[in-house]
Amino acid sequence: MAKTLELQFLNTEGKTVKINIDSPIEPVDTAALNTVMDTIVSTNIFFSTGGDFVSKKGARIVERNVEDVVLS
Repeated sequence: MAKTLELQFLNTEGKTVKINIDSPIEPVDTAALNTVMDTIVSTNIFFSTGGDFVSKKGARIVERNVEDVVLS
């Protein structure tokens, strides 16, 4: 199972923008995560098609299962 840490932000247009981090360390350090996300917003280092990141929306661990189907 592949896990991803998904950081969610709101941009200038009010739309959700996501940054995905593969294979996050678990359990997630929420204090460090809050600091990092605040730094991303305050330093304005990322830009989306809907404008700058203006606030944090949330974060979550996404788990994905992939099962190959054998074709005959």
